[in-house]
Amino acid sequence: MAARNEFSTVRKVVFGQVLMAALVASGFLLMGGWKSAVSPLLGGFVAILPNLYFAYKIYLAKDLGAQGIVNAFYAGETVKLILTVALFSIVLQIPSVDFLTLMVGYTAVLSVFWFALFLWRD
Repeated sequence: MAARNEFSTVRKVVFGQVLMAALVASGFLLMGGWKSAVSPLLGGFVAILPNLYFAYKIYLAKDLGAQGIVNAFYAGETVKLILTVALFSIVLQIPSVDFLTLMVGYTAVLSVFWFALFLWRD
């Protein structure tokens, strides 16, 4: 039961990131149609998917002791960065993707971390 409480903040952050991606994409959808919403939505997922991997990696290490958690942190962060680069490389190959709105979605989703520090205290 304690693991669920420890992981609840991470769940809130991930939920907030998904919500932010949906909100930003919805704003672009309302302003310019579905073609305008695709790039910020993809940018949001480029931010969310590596963060999900990192959170899962740390969650799996919760019972490994201090050194195990530190090792999992560094390994998770390394893979997270590699995944981010790989996802950007893939997404930027799509001809219809607009780089500026892709970055708007990506930045908006990453900003959830900063707001979570102030808003979601357990």
